[in-house]
Amino acid sequence: MLGYYQEGTECAQLEQMRALQGNRLVKTVKHVYENVAAYRKLMDGKGVRPGDIKSIDDLPKLPFISKDDLRDEYPYGFLAVPLSDAVRIQSTSGTTGRRVVAFYTQSDIDLWDECCARAIVAAGGSRDDVVHVSYGYGLFTGGPGLNGGSHKVGSLTLPMSSGNTERQIQFMVDLGSTILCCTPSYAAYLAETIINQGLRDKIRLKAGIFGAEAWSEEMRRDIEKNMGIKAYDIYGLTEITGPGVSFECSEQTGMHVNEDHFVPEIIDPATGDVLPYGEKGELALTCISKLAFPLLRYRTRDICVLERKKCSCGRTLVKMSRLMGRTDDMLIIRGVNVFPSQIETVLLKNGLTPNYQIIVDRVKHTDTFEVQVEMTQEMFSDTVKNISMKEDSLIADMKSMLGISPKVTLAAPRSIARSEGKAVRVIDKRKI
Repeated sequence: MLGYYQEGTECAQLEQMRALQGNRLVKTVKHVYENVAAYRKLMDGKGVRPGDIKSIDDLPKLPFISKDDLRDEYPYGFLAVPLSDAVRIQSTSGTTGRRVVAFYTQSDIDLWDECCARAIVAAGGSRDDVVHVSYGYGLFTGGPGLNGGSHKVGSLTLPMSSGNTERQIQFMVDLGSTILCCTPSYAAYLAETIINQGLRDKIRLKAGIFGAEAWSEEMRRDIEKNMGIKAYDIYGLTEITGPGVSFECSEQTGMHVNEDHFVPEIIDPATGDVLPYGEKGELALTCISKLAFPLLRYRTRDICVLERKKCSCGRTLVKMSRLMGRTDDMLIIRGVNVFPSQIETVLLKNGLTPNYQIIVDRVKHTDTFEVQVEMTQEMFSDTVKNISMKEDSLIADMKSMLGISPKVTLAAPRSIARSEGKAVRVIDKRKI
């Protein structure tokens, strides 16, 4: 069994954890009410005062926060400490509207580093490892988060950032990288390149920590097979802290939430009602130990399930499932809800590569729906008739999974642009 970074917390009894959460929640609510005008307005509007929050059971009394709230108060409206106490910002990509800027005190960075250190140790990391960080740096949280976590563990850290694949592989070989941290789509690309270059036997990787985009169990197994590693999921978002909100252990049946810092709830996306363990819904997160930018009941729009079951790793932290999509990037095609992860599952179960794109358009008031996916080299050398039969088979499988039939186009190997960051899976051309 792999070890722990902070065993007392990671394996705490439920009663201990709830007491800790309650104490921290009470302090955080008082802190934001007194220092953030936007929170005061939201809480007053719901008729809630800090004195009404006495334990973790009172969490549902608080109002939700959304990304729109953060954008409306850009840039300093949710800063809960004097600007002189903040030492860093991170920011979202800003692809839809205003950016969200998150602030950190030194204490906030320390706890973030500790959360990422837990993830690295859970993946088998120690001071003897070489942690190869290929997430982006700068305003993106991936690189800084795993970089800080690696330092906490005491591992040799390679701050590679994303891109320049040839250099990535050179350092991987020359410096003996043992743990790779990047997006799963880039891990798949790296594995493909390593195999094509005949360097598979020169790679010393034993584990990978992959996050920042949704990926399927089939994609995990594909990466593990091609790289000869164990692939671990990690979850986070800039608004809360970055990667390390939750992390996967050796059991690989969900990610343990660092609930001494972040309290998770699953809510009904339509009503906001809290759902019980085991039910699928939208994840809301509450920060209970951050100082500069603590969000209460933040609606992540991520869909998942929470479970509190005994784990073989010994950790008692609640588990969240792999992401099952989002409430705001879910595609509605001809009235049917479609998630890219469903399509990926069908493709990988049929032996296809994880390099695909979903193209949606609207022609004469009717949605068009196409999935383009690369063939393997073996398929590419097949007859036109057999390729057409494979496309028909994929259409049938997708109809069974989704309830509607897309057009499926099998493309030549390496014809779909590779990504060194988040893969562009969906191209929606509709004007809706």
